Amino acid sequence: MWKTKREVSMAGIVSATLLLNAAAACMWPLTTVYMHDQLHQTLTLAGIALLGMSLCMILGNWLGGWLFDHWSPFYSAIVGTLCSFIPMALLIFFHGWPIFGVMLLLIGLGDGIVMTVVNSFAATVKTVESRRVFNYLYIGMNLGVVVGTLMVGLLMKHGVTLVFSVAALSYLTLLLIFIFDFRAKIEKKAYTHAKGPAKPAQLKLIWLISALVFALYMSYSLWESVISVHMTGLGISFEKYSLLWTLNGLMIVFGQPIVNRLAADFKLSSQIWVGSLIFILSFLLLVFAKSYAMFVVTMIILTLGEMTGFPGIPAWIDGLAGDNDKGKFQGIYNMAISFGRAVGPLYGGMIIEYGSYHSLFWSVTAIMLLALGAVMLANHRHQTKLSE
Repeated sequence: MWKTKREVSMAGIVSATLLLNAAAACMWPLTTVYMHDQLHQTLTLAGIALLGMSLCMILGNWLGGWLFDHWSPFYSAIVGTLCSFIPMALLIFFHGWPIFGVMLLLIGLGDGIVMTVVNSFAATVKTVESRRVFNYLYIGMNLGVVVGTLMVGLLMKHGVTLVFSVAALSYLTLLLIFIFDFRAKIEKKAYTHAKGPAKPAQLKLIWLISALVFALYMSYSLWESVISVHMTGLGISFEKYSLLWTLNGLMIVFGQPIVNRLAADFKLSSQIWVGSLIFILSFLLLVFAKSYAMFVVTMIILTLGEMTGFPGIPAWIDGLAGDNDKGKFQGIYNMAISFGRAVGPLYGGMIIEYGSYHSLFWSVTAIMLLALGAVMLANHRHQTKLSE
């Protein structure tokens, strides 16, 4: 039997985040190409498969938060990982259609559970400041995306079986990390109100922050979907488009520690407000972007905003949550991300079909600005109440 620890180590949390996102990053770019080129399915069906995976991930986000709060945090991590590992291992041997689509749904469910459970464990760390914990978590997440994206690019030419094998090995390693490092005792305090410890003003602010997260990731997902089509339509190669993501990942991995030091002297809400605004304004540049150099500049500005604003959001939500609601509200945060990623490509496709790329970029900019304005107004009112 392993001894129960007081809390999970930062190395364990970052490693788990890196492995989870590396495995997930293998599947997202692979799915459309594999279904269309090798399984000979339509692009529409591939889009439906990805949407189904996103919806299962949203369900997993909620389920992970509920299990963390009401069951065992440790066993929640184990169950979630097995839910991803077993279907990924089966794909090594059986990867035709429709079993591929069914396994994608199960992997999405497992990834959603694990994502929320890891975030919830991060929220329980007391030996490191919450702000720094989630900054490290964000670096691990983006490093995992960089590793996963590079991995699928290198392995795919050797066959899809090798990709599934390496992804399954990532989940197996993740399972071992959970077994050896996540057996920690999570202390839960008694409720102080009939409906839980969170005050009404805090609940309202958390939901508005989640709405902002949804708007940000809905817009961000356009970079992963319709913007690639937009760029190739302008005569820019797909390889050059892919390099933008390498630039994004490297900037975050090497630049995030510098941003963290500079932002340490600012209020968390102010850091998030500034970073989100920079991120939002980058979409206005897309309206005028015609050359590859302009897309590079836009990606740099977007990444600076992302590095400044995004890592602090789960820490802010954690500070507003009650002692018994850590998993619940981290689950809502992750659901907002997953839902935004699921809706974004569909929204982008509809606006382009009935309008234009320009109208799409203007519309998402307006949506994000409205969401950010609502959050900052609610936060101002909340701070005013606290100071009275």
